[in-house]
Amino acid sequence: MNKTTKVSIHVGDFDFDAEGGQLEVDERLAQFKQEGLWDAMLERVQETIEFSKEATSINSNDENQPARGINFRSLLENYALDGKPEQVLGALHFLREIEKLDDCPPRVINSLFEDAKIEPPGNLSLYINRLKERNFLKIPSKHGDKNRYAELTEEGRKHLEEKSERM
Repeated sequence: MNKTTKVSIHVGDFDFDAEGGQLEVDERLAQFKQEGLWDAMLERVQETIEFSKEATSINSNDENQPARGINFRSLLENYALDGKPEQVLGALHFLREIEKLDDCPPRVINSLFEDAKIEPPGNLSLYINRLKERNFLKIPSKHGDKNRYAELTEEGRKHLEEKSERM
């Protein structure tokens, strides 16, 4: 029986990948630590944790802003979603993946922007159609062509992931 061990860690600009027998992986990890890269990765993780705590503390001081608004604003900032089309993509991601909603009519999307104290997009159909053209959104055929059921495609998720990695 051939046992293979695989370890893959991605933190900011740092990548650690090792695959093979346990001894090989242990040796690669020891080399990585000896080169000082392990400590740099841990430092990056600690910085991110501290930044997150500070951001949460600052944001929680705004008693006039609902928690969902704070969380949505944080998502937009962490993913560097500046333009309205990308913010709409982020909103749909937030509503579907975090709040687990299946039906996202315009009033729900607009209220999310309002909770985050961000100007709502206005003509949502325009933005959703642009995102569909870029293959970032799709509408399951069982819902016809109703934009309120738009969901992220794999390409849309990948786009958000790439945006977050550029930060």
